[in-house]
Parts: sequence; C-alpha cells; structure tokens
Amino acid sequence: MLSAPGRCRRSAAPRLLGLWLVLAGFTSTGGSEHAATAALPAAFSDLLPHFLVEPEDEYIVKNKPVTLTCRSTPATQIYFKCNGEWVHQDDHLIERTVDPATDLRKNFEEEPQGKEVALDQEVLLRCHPPEGVPQAEVEWQRNEDLVDPASDPNYFITTDHNLVIKKARLADTGNYTCVAKNIVARRKSNSATVLIYVNGGWSTWTTWSSCSAVCGRGWQKRSRSCTNPTPLNGGTSCEGQNVQKSACVATCPVDGGWSEWSKWSACGADCSMWRSRECTQPSPGTGGKDCQGLDLQSINCTSEQCPQTVSGAEDVALYVGMVAVALCLTLLLIVVVMVYRRKKEGLDADVADSSILTTGFQPMGIKPSKPENSHLLTIQPDLTTTTTSYQGTLRSRHDTAGKFSMTNGPLLDPLPNGSHTLHNGKLNPDPAEFVSRLSTQSYFKTLPRDVANTSYGTFNFLGGRLTIPNTGISLLIPPEAIPRGKIYEIYLTVQRKEDLRLPLAGCQTLLSPIVSCGPPGVVLSRPVILSMDHCFDACLDNWAVRLKKQNYEGAWEDVLLMGEELVSEPYYCQLEAETCRLFSEQLGTFALVGESLHMGAAKRLRLVLFSDAYCSTLEYNIRVYCMDDIQDVFKEVMQMERQLGGRLIDEPHVLLFKDSYHNLRLSIHDMPQAHWRSKLLAGYQEIPFYHIWNGSQRYLHCTFTLERLSLSTCELTCQLCVWQVEGEGQSFALDFNIAKDTRAVDSEFLLMDSNATALAGPSAFQIPYLIRQKICSSLDAPCPNGADWRMLAQRLKLERHMSFFASKASPTSVILDLWEAQHFHSGNINQLAAVMADIGKQEAMIFLVSDGEC
Repeated sequence: MLSAPGRCRRSAAPRLLGLWLVLAGFTSTGGSEHAATAALPAAFSDLLPHFLVEPEDEYIVKNKPVTLTCRSTPATQIYFKCNGEWVHQDDHLIERTVDPATDLRKNFEEEPQGKEVALDQEVLLRCHPPEGVPQAEVEWQRNEDLVDPASDPNYFITTDHNLVIKKARLADTGNYTCVAKNIVARRKSNSATVLIYVNGGWSTWTTWSSCSAVCGRGWQKRSRSCTNPTPLNGGTSCEGQNVQKSACVATCPVDGGWSEWSKWSACGADCSMWRSRECTQPSPGTGGKDCQGLDLQSINCTSEQCPQTVSGAEDVALYVGMVAVALCLTLLLIVVVMVYRRKKEGLDADVADSSILTTGFQPMGIKPSKPENSHLLTIQPDLTTTTTSYQGTLRSRHDTAGKFSMTNGPLLDPLPNGSHTLHNGKLNPDPAEFVSRLSTQSYFKTLPRDVANTSYGTFNFLGGRLTIPNTGISLLIPPEAIPRGKIYEIYLTVQRKEDLRLPLAGCQTLLSPIVSCGPPGVVLSRPVILSMDHCFDACLDNWAVRLKKQNYEGAWEDVLLMGEELVSEPYYCQLEAETCRLFSEQLGTFALVGESLHMGAAKRLRLVLFSDAYCSTLEYNIRVYCMDDIQDVFKEVMQMERQLGGRLIDEPHVLLFKDSYHNLRLSIHDMPQAHWRSKLLAGYQEIPFYHIWNGSQRYLHCTFTLERLSLSTCELTCQLCVWQVEGEGQSFALDFNIAKDTRAVDSEFLLMDSNATALAGPSAFQIPYLIRQKICSSLDAPCPNGADWRMLAQRLKLERHMSFFASKASPTSVILDLWEAQHFHSGNINQLAAVMADIGKQEAMIFLVSDGEC
C-alpha cells in the first residue's frame, strides 16, 4: 500500500538464452504478478525465471522513503508496476500524491483513573488507546519506569490493554501511565495515582498488670496498641479501646505473730535459765512481716544447783561500777538539755502579741487598705507589698483594746508572757549569685541559669509561697511544713524541654511543664502544694495520666497514677479543669505524662496569630502558632514575638485536638478578591499529627503569605479554618487593619501577674495564722451532727478527697492549704467565712475590724 511519494528499487537483471522476460513486482495490494512476453516451448519451461525474493507490504510515512526488494533468476530485466503503471528499471522514482493512510490519534478513548486500594487487594487500571493505522501497541509505566509483567508476575496486562495488579503491595503506590505507540507517533495518557493504604490492626493484649491494691479490692489492666499493622496512607485507625480494666482482689499480707512463751528451763550450771517462743500465731505469709523481737529469753537464777563463785569483794566492785555509770549518764543528760534550751531561745515560742498573727504580717509603717465588707476573718494582706525581706522581733501594737467585737466564746485565748522572734523569709539581693551557688550543688545540676524563669526564697516554720509570673506555676509551703528551728532556701523553676529531656514511650504525650522545686532531700513535716497547668480534657475515663519524678541519678520514675492514688503514698493530686495541684512530701522535678485510652481523648491546643507590626510591601505574612494550652509556653512565644517585632492580631483561641491520627489542617478563606490574594499553592497547610501529639516540640507554627493588590489596602477580613476531620473543624473570623497596632503585647499579656515572686510568713496567706489554728481546732474533732471538716470539704466541693484528708493528722489544715493554693489571687475570705457560718461555727470565726485599725 502506497500512500505518499514512493521509491521503487530493482534488484537483479540476469540474461537467459537470449530471451528477454518482463516481471511485474507488486501491486497496490502487495501481490506479485508474473507475465511472459512470448510463448515458450515446453522444453524450456523449467528455464523460466522465478522469484527468489518477492516484495512485501510496507507502510509509508510522510516524507520518508520506502524500499521494496525483489530478486529473480534467471532474468535479464525486472519491471515494477506502481499504482497500475509499469516502471522501468532505470526509472527508480515516481512522483505521485495520494491521501495518507497511516495515523495515530492524540486522545485516548479511555484513560486510567486514580484509586485508593487497601493492602493485598486487586487493582484494575483500564486503558483504551487512541485509534491508529497501524494499530497502536500499548505498554504501562509506573513513575516513568516500564512495567514488565515478565520480570514482576504481580502485574498482568490483558488483551484489551488493561493493567491488573494481582495483590496490592505498599511498593505498588505510584503514578501509572498508559503509553500507546506505532510507527507514526507515541502517545501518553494522564497519570493515575494509585495509593495503597493500610488499615490499622490491634496488637495482642499484654499480660494483666499486678493488682493496684496491696490488700483487698483493686484494679488491674492490660493494653494493646494499633501497630499490627500501623495505619498508613490514610488507612482507618483501630476501633475499640486500647486499655482494659478488670477488678481484682489482692490477698492481704499476713504479719507473723508470736506464740506463748514456753516454761522456764531448769537453772543451768551458768546460773541462767531459758524460755522460747515461735512465730507461728500466725505464720507470716503473702509478703507479711516477720515477728519482731527475740524468740529466746534468758535470766539469771540462784538455784541450789548454781555454784556460788562470786566473792564479796567482787560484788562490791560490781555495784560501784554500776553507780558510776548511772552518774555519768545523768550528767550527760543535763548537758544535752541545757544546750537544747539555749538553741531553742530566740527561734520560736509563743508570740507576745496575738494581734500580729490575726491582722497579717505587714512591714512597719505600712497599713492595708480597708475592705468593702467589715465582716471578715481578718484584714486581707496587701499582696502587692513584698514583705519577704523583713526580719526582726514583732512588737505589740498600740491601742489594741476595743478593736475587735467578739461573739460568744473568745477567739483568742491569752498567751503566756514572753516575746519571741518570727523569722520571716529573707531574699538574697543578687539572683544570679543565688543560682550560681545552687548550681554547684550535686542535687541542683538540672537548674537552668535563666533567672527569669526561677523563683526562690528563704523560709521557716511560718511557710510561704513561690510563684513564677505568667506561667501558672506556684509552690505553697504551708505553716508548720518546715520543722520549727529549721530555715530552708527553696527554689522553684520551670524547665525548658531543650534543657531537660523527658523520654516518652509509645503513644505517651507530655501534658504539663517540667517543674523543679528543691533542694531535694529536705525534711518536711507536712506536704507542700505544687500548682501547674495541664493541657488535656481532664477526663480520666479517656486518659491514663501518670506523675513522673526525676530521681537522683537523672532517671524518670512513675510515682502516681491519677485516679488510683493511695493515701499512704507521699504524693497526691487534685485535678482541676486546667490546673493540677500536687501534694508532695518531697521536693524534686515533676511532670505529667498521659496516654490516651481511646480516640475520644483530646489535648487542649492554643492557636495564636501574629503578623509584622509594620508592613511596607505588598506581601503580608500571618504566623499561626499551635501550642499546648499552657501559660508557660504561651509566655515563651509572646517573648519571642516581642523580640521579632511581631503583632498579636487576634485573641488566642482554644481547640481540642483528638487522638484520631489525623493531621491538623489550617486554611484561610473568604478574603476580598478585589484587594487580596493568597500566595499559597495548596488549599491548606498541614501539621503532622505526631508532631503535635507527643509534645516534643514546645510550639509549632505555619505562615500564610498574602498579597495585597495595592499599597493603599489596609483592611483585611477573612476566615481562619482549623480542622482534623473534614466537616468537624472550627472557623475564626479575622477583621483588622494592618496599619494600626492596636494590641499591646507586653501590657496585656506579659504583665498580667505583677505579684511578688516570693512571699514568706503571714503575707503569703489569706487566712491569718492564729485564725487558721482556731479553725483547725474547731473542725478537726468529729462532730455527731457532721459539722466538722467533712462538711467543710463538701461545701468547698472537695468531697472526692475525703479519704486523703482523713489520713492526715489535721484534715482541716490540709483543706485550708488547698483553699489557699486555689484562691491566692481571686479568693474572697468573706465567702469562706460564710461557709463557716453555714456549718455552724460562726461564733468561733467572725470578728469585726474597727475603722481605726483600717
């Protein structure tokens, strides 16, 4: 078939017996035509020329020659007939224009479509190549590499050119292209993305943990993880709980008990007789203690069988020696008592004037402001006045008579005569020197040299309070927590995660700042209260939250599981919506670490938006910070943006980030198209789930770059959308002027907490020391009608901790400590007085303050 200018080429022209033969080479259909110019005798029929090679069909491509080959023997000349015309051997080229017959269209009749397929499933990609002459051949490519079913039997190409992946593997993820080609052209389809995803699967259950109770009813649990396999490429997470709890009953330990003593033995030759007993009533079991004491006892005897070998002179010497020893012990005891009394003088005793403790500890010459309501427990101390540097003997104030209106039952009993010194906290005037000195101690290796994030003070038995401003972190040292006669230098600091690494296993996440208080190892008579923020939804049904403490070797240990606290342990937690109050009998470094029990668990995140304070170009950047909802992290971001010259453009927003393995997506919409456009190529920005969940990075941020079409455009209105799952997000409206800096970063947020970082003595508490003692003595004793500390706990909504309060020597004192920790900034002592009146203890509480005192 010829469809363009063609070329015919002869091959041979042999001579045979002087006869000239004419041979026709091919026709338009590719057949051969043989013709003789004259009839030959039969004798010569075997000498007729015959073809050795005949022309074959060829396709003609425009502007390209085609060669046809023909060989014959015996022959002297060969002719070609081209499109019905004879061509002589000397005429090799004929010019003729015909319609093209070869082609390959550009568009595929059916192109492969992208798919998301589960692991091990079959994948079918369809491809119908474009029409062409000759018919196109089809091959497949994955990521521009040829797919060869011969080398990889997992692939199969059907007769109608479809590609079949028999069993999808993770390695089969990629972009697939169908390629059609013939002699005319080569065509490629649009790429089809095949994503092989993996649905999550549960691992096997771990073994059951030991029973939480040492004796009696408790809980045990087991866990599993969504790692068999782990969800990949958008696969579904495991359904169900990853932790199971079961009730258990622990066999109580049995302490050993002694049996009765046996009868005394006969008096022996050594003038002694014996008796014994056994630890069998009962025998110790299940980890119980062995019997304490001797199992064999002996005494001297004077039986007739005992030989008398001691002479009279030896008896006299024995008695003299015993008297001498007794005299020495008596003299030693007298010396010890005298030394103790001398040390005791000047340290603590009864206070000469009780009005000092009932009106708050104020520096001389400074008077507190008059409260609006005169029915108070006491005058509220002036918290803006730092009194920690005062030290000296408290003298009685003048004109104290007639200032207090007392009801039935005197509130203040007379104290014995005498004047003693109250040692108040005294601050070192050089913070850097204090940190430098403590940093040299072996127990203070992890204290950062950042004085701005450290608070410290000197305290005695009157207690006090340490606070790190704008972080929500404080340490309350209740009265009598430090033993009388002791004076401690105590510090409080928040550790940056870069300074102190906390190892997290599996799906654990950090839920609080890492806080250090110390020095470790100090002796405390009562627990202190450490307050710090947390960032989870405070639902223990969704979480397993553990308190971790760093030991002396630097390793982290689990010391408490929230919801399963034991009152006998040295740690106890009061969990609030955004704060954790830790009762601790030991100082050290602490942090809260959580592990979600199911996908309903959520962390609180805080979104904060910043931009440049001044913009002189068309481009305008909006920085969106995503951080744990903890004041300490927020403070750090604010300080960093202040150094960068940033501007806060909207109030911080709080959102819940669920344990769903979905990334956090952010986008900006609804900008006025006539004035603004986004330079972001994608429709949204994405922060990976694990970057947020594990809490290893203190804050994350993404930047949206916008462009205004004119420098005169200053007003910007838009919507910030934040979501994890499509259709379940939050939207925040933004409306501001980029040329006006109306939000002061420093004054509004960084200076919210202007109180002193360290307060010592009565100024650290709202309830005066002596009033506190009266409350405790009134409510500690059980009351038949329930008007005791238990009712106080109920009125203050602390009934969940009844067993913890009951385990303390003074339950009321612990309740008041917690009230002080909760209400230092916002507490109303009138409300506490109203609670006391409701309990029925008004006659022991309320008194009036005269105008002269105020």
